[in-house]
Amino acid sequence: MTVGKNIEVLVLDDEAIVCERLKEFLDGKGLKVETFTESARAVARLREKKFDVVVTDMKMPGPTGMEVLKFIKDEQPSTQAIVITAYGAIESFRDTEALGAYDYVTKPFQLADIYYLIVKAAKRSKKKQT
Repeated sequence: MTVGKNIEVLVLDDEAIVCERLKEFLDGKGLKVETFTESARAVARLREKKFDVVVTDMKMPGPTGMEVLKFIKDEQPSTQAIVITAYGAIESFRDTEALGAYDYVTKPFQLADIYYLIVKAAKRSKKKQT
């Protein structure tokens, strides 16, 4: 099933393999995906372009996932954020929830699960844009 040819996604993870796997899978599902392994470059891109959904790692050099999430909520309130992390802790879940993250997913995750979360999040994003 191919859905969401008009869904634009930014993926940010300091592990290149995570970006590569997500991009390949999501591209195959018809989504428009840009990937970044450096959070400062991702934030610079977010200043230039609005995305429906941002999938961001929590812990990485430079701006952290929490800082990226705060930027999104301040600058692009309709953009939905999905936080992925290898360090699942209730405190970080609560922090991301307080900043308005759409969802919080611990690694390892199933690519199909992330895809369905992105599609659902994009629907919310598009509603907020109107």
